Amino acid sequence: MSTQATPQTPSGSAPAAALHRTSLFAAHQAAGAKMVDFGGWEMPISYGSQLAEHHAVRQKAGMFDVSHMLNVDVTGLQARRFLSLLLANDVARLAISGKALYSCMLNPQGGVIDDLIVYFFDDDRWRVVVNAGCADKDLAWMQGVIDEHKLDVKLNARRDLAMIAVQGPQARELVWQVHPEWQGATEALKAFFAASVAQDTLVARTGYTGEDGFEIVLPAAQAETLWNQLLAAGVTPCGLGARDTLRLEAGMNLYGQDMDEQIQPAQAGLTWTVNLNDPQRQFIGRQAIETEPRKNTFIGLTLGDRGVMRAHMKVRTARGEGEITSGTMSPTLGVSVAFARLPEGVAAGESAEVEIRGKWVPAVVTALPFVRHGKPVTAKPAPPSQK
Repeated sequence: MSTQATPQTPSGSAPAAALHRTSLFAAHQAAGAKMVDFGGWEMPISYGSQLAEHHAVRQKAGMFDVSHMLNVDVTGLQARRFLSLLLANDVARLAISGKALYSCMLNPQGGVIDDLIVYFFDDDRWRVVVNAGCADKDLAWMQGVIDEHKLDVKLNARRDLAMIAVQGPQARELVWQVHPEWQGATEALKAFFAASVAQDTLVARTGYTGEDGFEIVLPAAQAETLWNQLLAAGVTPCGLGARDTLRLEAGMNLYGQDMDEQIQPAQAGLTWTVNLNDPQRQFIGRQAIETEPRKNTFIGLTLGDRGVMRAHMKVRTARGEGEITSGTMSPTLGVSVAFARLPEGVAAGESAEVEIRGKWVPAVVTALPFVRHGKPVTAKPAPPSQK
């Protein structure tokens, strides 16, 4: 995902393809959202103040239209076998209906085709949620695996569904205020569990901000009504800009920026998503990860001076050079933070330098996340003059 708008087509060149719109497009317009091209979708980057949206999620509750992401139903007698082959994490861990698992889907070289969430409902009924910009690629890859292995599995891309993420310390209470009948089925949900609350309506205790809350999947035709009800209850609409600063503070990777098909999970701090416990489970990419591992340190940086770190900036450490993969100004910390791919052995607490506009600026190597449950985990570096 990226929060940058695509430049307009130059005069005289071929017109750009029409952008996709979610079922909440009219609601975004009514709220005065600034819309941008986001992986082929016309999506809100902010509704006014990106900073206010960020703080709303940390302090109360904000909501995001994530309907551009694709829910894919996976059904059939060999669905578990298929997902065991397809994913680096082990779906054998999923035995309770509604349990979810985060995983990477790898190519034979161990590179990340996409990162996704998979939900288990029954042995022959599952769902995966994939990133918007990868959806077509992912569907083609998954169908290719089914065909190659002649598996009794069917994929159903649920483009009839919408998805709204409600995040923040008061998110669940405000959702129950709008839909009190959902509370009984969702109050006891643990993190990474989901419950069905109505026909084609699923409430999951997941998110991408580092805060508690729900991700609500529902028929697209019902999405605008729910959005407006949440708005009336005091939930702040939030765009892609706040989503990016929130996920960066929370130490959450962004596909296409922190990892891609050339990057193995270990190179993006995602070793925990690769399950090698069962030697008989030969998932796609396992051989490359075990026999041709690519290694580096993936860790945070906190800038010790003025400036904002951005992707692709060079980093110098005592062990060699590296590169920033994602960077931003942290509204919670008041300083710039970043993820970086650095030489092996670099550890939290060490000094580094980041090249910003031709100047090398001091930074501190920092463990992730920077913020947990709305509270800073990382201390703000002292100005250079005080060190």
